[in-house]
Formats: sequence, C-alpha cells, structure tokens
Amino acid sequence: MRRRKHALPAWCRIVRERPEAFEREVLAENLHVRSPRDAVVALAPRLAREEVEVFLVIALNAQHRMIALQEVTRGIQNCSLVHPREVFRIAIAIGAAAIIVAHNHPSGDPAPSADDRAVTEQLVAAGRLLDLPVHDHIIVGAGSYTSFAEAGLL
Repeated sequence: MRRRKHALPAWCRIVRERPEAFEREVLAENLHVRSPRDAVVALAPRLAREEVEVFLVIALNAQHRMIALQEVTRGIQNCSLVHPREVFRIAIAIGAAAIIVAHNHPSGDPAPSADDRAVTEQLVAAGRLLDLPVHDHIIVGAGSYTSFAEAGLL
C-alpha cells in the first residue's frame, strides 16, 4: 500500500521552502528585554519616523532576549487592522517563547484607544491558547510611550 504525503499548509511550505519570504529583522545586539523601556529602545527609532500606524511583533526567546522584530501590518494615519492569526504565525514560525506587540500613534498621543484594548485582549487570549504569552503591548507616541503591562491593562 502506498503512503500519501500529507499536504502542508501554504504558509508552512513557504517557511520551509522559501525562508526569504519570511525574513525578519534579526537583532544583532540580541537585546535583553527586562522592562518595557528596553523594548522601546529598539522600537522608537523605527516607529517614530512612521506617518501611518505600524503594528510590530517582537519575538523573544526563553531568556527574554529579542530574536526578531517583524512588521505585522501597516495601516492608515489613525488605525491598523490586526488579527491574532498574523501575529502568532510569525512567532510560531520562528520559534518564539513569548512576544511583545507594539504600534505607534502618529498623532503623538500614546494613550490606548478602545480598539487598542480590544485587540490586546484578543491577542492575550490567543496567546493563552497557544501557550505563547503576550508580555506587553506598547504604544509609541511623540517622545513617550504607554505600556499595557506597566499600566496594569494586561
């Protein structure tokens, strides 16, 4: 009897056959994230120059060192569509132990909106199911930031 190969999902084939399609910014300094401020040091230079909302995921290894920083989505001036599937696809593909998500507010005010809170709740719930914790959601504004972890919103 002949065995049939099980077809891999498309994204899995891309990761295995064409890793360049899943390239990520690998952080040369392998920054150890001990606090939200450590993550902001890596995020702020990139997010500060953006004129639209950009949603990023930081992949962490088991020692809480940044192993990758990946853009998940790019929106318009005051919103960006984010789905847990896209956030966790990246984290699972690179073998992250935990993630931090972040985005900017081009208006400069890093206060979380109702949509920011709803997305965070979705991501935290999905992370629990996948056993891939979301350690923080950071919003970067003009010279300041809001950390959901520091504010007790996680």
